[in-house]
Amino acid sequence: MTTDLCLLAVHAHPDDEAIPTGGTLPLYAARGVHTVLVTCTRGEEGEIVDDELKATITGNAPNPEAAQEALAVQREQELANAVRALNISQAYQLGYRDSGMAGTDSNANPRAFTNVVVSEAVARLIEIVRRERPQVMLTYDAYGGYGHPDHIMAHRIAVLAYMGAANTDIYPQQSDETPPWQPLKLYFSAMSRDHIRRMAAEAAQAGIEIGWLSRIGEQDAAILRGEPVDPEHPERPPFGEPEDAITTFIDVRTMLAQKRSALLAHRSQIQIDRFMLPLPDDMAARAYGTECYILARSRVPTTRPEDDLFTGIAGD
Repeated sequence: MTTDLCLLAVHAHPDDEAIPTGGTLPLYAARGVHTVLVTCTRGEEGEIVDDELKATITGNAPNPEAAQEALAVQREQELANAVRALNISQAYQLGYRDSGMAGTDSNANPRAFTNVVVSEAVARLIEIVRRERPQVMLTYDAYGGYGHPDHIMAHRIAVLAYMGAANTDIYPQQSDETPPWQPLKLYFSAMSRDHIRRMAAEAAQAGIEIGWLSRIGEQDAAILRGEPVDPEHPERPPFGEPEDAITTFIDVRTMLAQKRSALLAHRSQIQIDRFMLPLPDDMAARAYGTECYILARSRVPTTRPEDDLFTGIAGD
């Protein structure tokens, strides 16, 4: 690949970059692609899973607000460590307040990301898009992967930035360094429901508990067992995507050490029994060696399934 290619990922919180894209970002960096990460919030509402760190943060804080600020600072440092582990070329933090999970009191905070003026957030992201000039952008689907308000907002501003970065009538040029720019492809990260079922069965047979699978909701567990969606909640998208709905499969097996390091960098959020961490190397390669995407918009012709995000782009 040529070095004038750029890949830009829009994520909601510190640690999100390491989970669905923790293999993709270092893979393309190794190929000479300029990789850019935009993190929308500081992560104040995250649950601290490390007991020692939790005691330190809460014990030194005079009130809950101070504890949240201390957690935000902690997570910003964790993000910086993960950025180095993933060899990301350029990282931006929009600095919005974490909105917390849907239905919580934090959703009502006027500074929460979910409540910001969308056009202002889009304009800020467009300035980054115009500065970095990515051919490819990554973010979440319209449900934010699992319904988190910040993921949904990240999806909204990323889609609007993809559509509006070349439009100076709506988003006037702010400086000579940020002329209009049109990205060529927009992807949503995805999980193959069929692959999760296969790997959950393999792990169970080997007597290995994958921590995050044990903490998903009963409806999601039922879906992974192949049962239909609960008819009382038809508005909720099923967990993951059918494999035949996924357009793009990126082989990241050579990057699993980097992904593991990035996950471990997020000490406040990632427990040792979650994600790929407890799996032996051969099983981890099968479970997490492919990162999946759905091509949402493209201005270039491509064939499906893809094995490269830059398929159809000159210089690929």
